[in-house]
Amino acid sequence: MTDLEIAKKVTLKHIDTITTKFGVDPREIEHYGKYKAKLPLSNIDKKNAANSNLILVSAISPTPAGEGKTTMSIGLSEGLNQLGKKTTVVLREPSLGPVFGIKGGATGGGYSQVLPMEDINLHFTGDFAAIEKAHNLLAAIIDNNIQSKANTLGLDPRTVIWKRVMDLNDRALRRVIVGLGGTTYGIPRETGFDITAASEIMAILCLAEDLTDLKKRLGNIFIGYTFDKKPVYTCDLRAEGAMAVLLKDAIKPNLVQTIEGNPAIIHGGPFANIAQGTNSVIATRMGMSFSDYTVTEAGFGFDLGAEKFFDIKCQSAGLSPKAVVLTTTIRALKYHGGAKLDALTTPNTEALRKGIPNLEKHLENIHKFNVSPVIAINKFLTDTDEEISMILDFAASVGVRVAIAEVWAKGGAGALDLAKKVIEVVEACNQPFTPMYDWNNEVPAKIETIAKEIYGAKHVDYTAKAKKDLKTISALGLDHLPVCIAKTQKSLSDNPVLLGRPKDFIITVREIEIAAGAGFLVPITGNIMRMPGLPAHPASEQINIDNKGNITGLF
Repeated sequence: MTDLEIAKKVTLKHIDTITTKFGVDPREIEHYGKYKAKLPLSNIDKKNAANSNLILVSAISPTPAGEGKTTMSIGLSEGLNQLGKKTTVVLREPSLGPVFGIKGGATGGGYSQVLPMEDINLHFTGDFAAIEKAHNLLAAIIDNNIQSKANTLGLDPRTVIWKRVMDLNDRALRRVIVGLGGTTYGIPRETGFDITAASEIMAILCLAEDLTDLKKRLGNIFIGYTFDKKPVYTCDLRAEGAMAVLLKDAIKPNLVQTIEGNPAIIHGGPFANIAQGTNSVIATRMGMSFSDYTVTEAGFGFDLGAEKFFDIKCQSAGLSPKAVVLTTTIRALKYHGGAKLDALTTPNTEALRKGIPNLEKHLENIHKFNVSPVIAINKFLTDTDEEISMILDFAASVGVRVAIAEVWAKGGAGALDLAKKVIEVVEACNQPFTPMYDWNNEVPAKIETIAKEIYGAKHVDYTAKAKKDLKTISALGLDHLPVCIAKTQKSLSDNPVLLGRPKDFIITVREIEIAAGAGFLVPITGNIMRMPGLPAHPASEQINIDNKGNITGLF
């Protein structure tokens, strides 16, 4: 059966049952139908959260074959629950861009899913719409201020960096001209659209501690300069209050359920290749407030989402994971070893041997944060005993725990060995993680630390635009902010065709965007785009609905 067919065969429990199991009085939640709810922020207990064991699920460098990181996260949480550990999985919300594009949804797969699958993958509880509206409200206020004669800051339209957003892949909107049509339509200027997952509002929502902190961060958004070269922030436009009103419900995390009827929290959805790639601080803390173990994931490979999880989210919120699960597949490693995409199901130990260095590099990176990894082999039917033995032998040679996981086919029962090894690592952990850099270091030093230590680069180049951006950042007094590097997920380098474990490459920073509200800087490398495009044959071609409301084609 397909993921959607499996999901439809599950008899969902009422959300009140899930809420009670989670540990909250159902009278305190905000119902969104029978199977979804919002959890009030008042339920967060930082003291309880400090005693919860936080587990991060990451992966090797992604391939077109898929690695199953979300599926593994859900399966691991089911396995821990089966072993008697009260566990909550905390994930990001899917973006409609990938759902209708090429990647698909983000609710897991097989017998390791969060439900209701269709609702979560589509409009869910409206969080993305609220983020989009808050972002575009600021854009409208900016253009109104530029146009206005009575209420103007003297904002120079040539310096405005704030774009608009929408939650779809649409490359035609990357660069647009607004304000055409005459004086009553506004001042013509060049701008563009990003995808909602790349919005600074999304980043802010996912790092905010509460509504007060949310408003403060919204007010700190850097807009541009006046004609007198004075910086302009959202607070100068007095827009943060109205924006926060639009986000008053979106800031609350969403409670749903797994296939096995365990609580799952899903909140926020920044991409890891262009943003911080992890769910909200609020959602993570909520899960930790009521759970012995809290399983969360960070987008794409460890070099992207996980590095940002440690250096930005954990540093900002004072979190410290006790273990990292590194999801890998035989077929993905064969792809990194040179095997063709259409030949990944064919036994090929030579390609696997050549691909293992990618796994090796990610393990080395985990150790650099002073955290112990567990390799999770996401097993497929086409994996041979000989290929599996190669991974087991490699893990033994580097002294890393490894488990074969069959979470897609068996759910929690397929993750029991993995869960036991994770418990071993957690119980042996007696110290916090070590960040890669000090936020107070100079910006180039922070970028180069990540590029050299995590990616394996030999050198970092800066374009003239990036060098100018560094001067702007310094003049604004924002040198102390951490860096959230935008980079291709397909390679450890900034060149997507360099698979495996490339060495002696150069990372090129072409510009550095300022996200002062979120509290980080965004060095953009290679050809990474903050508004993806659709493939020649997008997933939307297969998605449909019949007269009875039955949806087909989601995955």
